Amino acid sequence: MRHFDLVIIGSGSGNSIADERFSGWKIAIVEKGVFGGTCLNVGCIPTKMFVHTADVAAAPASGARLGVDAHLDGVRWTDVRDRIFGRIDPISEGGRRWRAEENANVTVFASTARFVGPKTLDTGTGETITADRFVLAAGSRPVVPDVADLASVGYHTSDTIMRLDALPPRMTILGSGFVAAEFAHVFSSFGVAVTVVGRSDLLLRHEDREIATRFTRIASEKWDVRLRRKAVRAERVDGVVRLHLEGPSGEEHVDAEELLVAVGRTPNSDLLDLPATGVALHADGRVVVDGHQRTSVEGIYALGDVSSEHQLKHVANHEARVVQHNLLHPDEPIASDHRFVPSAVFSSPQVASVGLTEEQAAERGVRYVAASQAYASIAYGWAMEDSTGFAKVLADPEDGRILGAHVIGPQAPTVIQPLIQAMSFGLDAKSMARGQYWIHPAMPEVVENALLNLPLEY
Repeated sequence: MRHFDLVIIGSGSGNSIADERFSGWKIAIVEKGVFGGTCLNVGCIPTKMFVHTADVAAAPASGARLGVDAHLDGVRWTDVRDRIFGRIDPISEGGRRWRAEENANVTVFASTARFVGPKTLDTGTGETITADRFVLAAGSRPVVPDVADLASVGYHTSDTIMRLDALPPRMTILGSGFVAAEFAHVFSSFGVAVTVVGRSDLLLRHEDREIATRFTRIASEKWDVRLRRKAVRAERVDGVVRLHLEGPSGEEHVDAEELLVAVGRTPNSDLLDLPATGVALHADGRVVVDGHQRTSVEGIYALGDVSSEHQLKHVANHEARVVQHNLLHPDEPIASDHRFVPSAVFSSPQVASVGLTEEQAAERGVRYVAASQAYASIAYGWAMEDSTGFAKVLADPEDGRILGAHVIGPQAPTVIQPLIQAMSFGLDAKSMARGQYWIHPAMPEVVENALLNLPLEY
């Protein structure tokens, strides 16, 4: 039975841990799927490459209000798809080959592994190994809801939908979160008639309610949005997928050539049989970790989607750096900083957020003031003729400490970044608004004016 200094399960953010400082360690990397993890292969990177293409495809339709008459001649779907994965797939394969063939101290196991005893791993290749230290970075996978006959109709998840052979005339998207919103934008921009089905009363319901309400209204003008619906059964009828729903008006159904299931993701912890090595789990399947990313078993760390409530690549990367340091310097551990974790939705319009929503502040009894500024009120907003975007800021009225920020509109993830920086480094709202120049007439002026609108007490 081979023994390793370190075993990393998952080749996403976990793969970045073993740099040149680990050249003297005997390391194993175990990957059950495509090398590089979710973000590279089926998540952040390819989806945003599709989103950018969708933005270009959607641009001609918005030209008329600016006095520009333009039209879309068509979308060459296979060219779009192959351009994207023609770049992604070689990176994935190159990463695997580099680890397997050019790192003399690293052994790669391409398999689904599971623990069979304390720090003892069945690699799934016929070999069982042990190690002094493990990093659990196995990620997550799409949730498949309990809908009768769903398995028989040929549905897609975010793992498969981007590799379609052809654009369908119609697509039903089951889900109301960020994955559903992004793919609805992509495929509708490419000419697909999209129906979005959600159980809640709003799309993006985890966002600040004012943001979610605005997004839902805009989305409902572009897509067939059916909320407060429960999917109860699926079937194939005349070559299309029919999804049967229960809603406020009783039973109904929606037909489409393709069905995308996008109702969330679940940690891959259940695939690892972690109780066999003593690692504790939360009720939702996430691995329990402390502030240093340590599990309940000494020498076993966890990071990313398998343990974090934030299923975000930038969080996994941050946690990987923490684990890396703590492996190299176990007597001087550092902790992860999850105080101000931002997120973004690359749909149309874009959405970005950090910190508390108004609803969370009220529920927690946090004293706050809030102010908003519309894109339409700043000069660059006039240039874009944007009539729906706005930025909202929440702050402590006594000291101006920024508690949360929420933006909906063009380039929202970029516009919000100065507020993330201010929160991270303790810059108060007044100092941020008046302690620096704001380029005129640039989009960040919407943040400047929102800050100036805050009714602060100091």
